[in-house]
Amino acid sequence: MTIEAYINPDFTWPKKLIFFLVALIAIVIGNLLILAWNRIAEPGKGRGAERRRKDNYYRMSEYFYELIISATSVMSFACAYVVLNHVYSLYHGSYQAGLLGTFLYAWENWKDFVLLLMICLSCVLNTLLDKFLIPIKGLSRDQIASVRMLGMFYAIVVLLYLNVIGDESEYSPVMMYYLGLMVGRFVYFDASFMDFLACMKRTIVRTPLLLLGLAISGGMSFFGFTAGYLLERNYYIVGVFYTHVFLLAAVFVLHHGRQIYHLIRKKKSGNGDRHRGRDEYDESDEYADFD
Repeated sequence: MTIEAYINPDFTWPKKLIFFLVALIAIVIGNLLILAWNRIAEPGKGRGAERRRKDNYYRMSEYFYELIISATSVMSFACAYVVLNHVYSLYHGSYQAGLLGTFLYAWENWKDFVLLLMICLSCVLNTLLDKFLIPIKGLSRDQIASVRMLGMFYAIVVLLYLNVIGDESEYSPVMMYYLGLMVGRFVYFDASFMDFLACMKRTIVRTPLLLLGLAISGGMSFFGFTAGYLLERNYYIVGVFYTHVFLLAAVFVLHHGRQIYHLIRKKKSGNGDRHRGRDEYDESDEYADFD
């Protein structure tokens, strides 16, 4: 296998557009499932019940979007590890000058430190995506931190599955790093037992979102490999990472599309009947609590 095998020349722009549309449909289906779950969980009638359903739907959809962002960042690290390890295996034992030679020396002697640096870079990527590309304003820092921890568990589940299906890559170092980060998030030096239970509770409560994310990314990956968009001869982790990039692009379009929709609706409401009561205006502004 050569480095060029990571790029599929048959994955043309029309096919990428189709794959992106499938990603859009997958994210929309995820949102519809969240909406249906909220209607089941809040079966009451009246304005109060309707408002609670809307608030819960937007909050859960932002949890869902944050999980996709976190999963993409985590998978970027796992994919980078596999690619770099493959490059090292290709050129190991031969003399290479320049940047490649420096990389081979660093990977052979300071591999653990390189992995730690890559984890830090994936965390920086996650923060950049949160702050600039897809700003999630409806979640607190603690809520975002719990979803990021869920993203680590998400990556561990994916890597375990890839090991089961017989991918020749070795993911044990990556899984051990994320397991260590998860344990450190659950149990730290000044944490009490109640803090541990609270952290566990927040994670367990959001398990349905984890299952939803795994189902959507798994279905997308299966479609990509079946349609020939992703290479089966390649390491599966690379195809899975491509899938998450397309899912992230779909989240970007839907998130900002929803923001633009609510902004236009708010302006129309302001230019409409100005004699409405403030309470009625607040009821029509569905996204007021999340701006």
